[in-house]
Amino acid sequence: MTVQVSKPARPARRIPFAAAAGFLAALIWTSPAPAAERAIDKQIDVPAGVDQVWAAWTTREGVTSFFAPDARIEARVGGAFEIQFDPGAPPGAKGADDMRYLALQPKKMLSFDWNAPPSLPEARQQRTFVIVRLAPIDARMTRVTLHHTGWGDGGEWDKAYAYFDRAWGFVLGNLKKRFEQGPIDWQPWLAQLERSRAAAATPAAASAPAAAR
Repeated sequence: MTVQVSKPARPARRIPFAAAAGFLAALIWTSPAPAAERAIDKQIDVPAGVDQVWAAWTTREGVTSFFAPDARIEARVGGAFEIQFDPGAPPGAKGADDMRYLALQPKKMLSFDWNAPPSLPEARQQRTFVIVRLAPIDARMTRVTLHHTGWGDGGEWDKAYAYFDRAWGFVLGNLKKRFEQGPIDWQPWLAQLERSRAAAATPAAASAPAAAR
């Protein structure tokens, strides 16, 4: 009778920890990373207390002191945040028509939806989102940061992004100027808009048939 002796099983080969960690790191570094969300980020230090700066973003008097000539403001979630850059324009073309507050954390944060200017009608049909945060530096100075996101890619989206990348710098600059020099005087701006409207209407009137005059 022949007795067969089985060989002991070979122990599983263990991969050294350092080698495993190196392999994992290489896998991570070689995997494609997701594209970063495109956003506009601006910051400015305003020479005013946080109460005053909060009021500038949440009352009609405050908004018209730096942002635009007219506005409809209801500082509550879902309330109006309608900024009228051209109050004399037809409804829907005044500026940020039908915009709303999305969230408010008193004297700390507010957010609202936003749209592109009338010159970009395709992008204007959709919405982006703006978050404004206030942080007191001291009793007489407040840091304001603005984050604008929700952008698409290509076409009018790229034009709208470039437009607001410039525009928000002007808006925050006006906010600072408002507390340094006083509320913005919008009369020259409004007069310019009226002159532009009159100039645009004149050729149309001149070319109309005599019977229609």
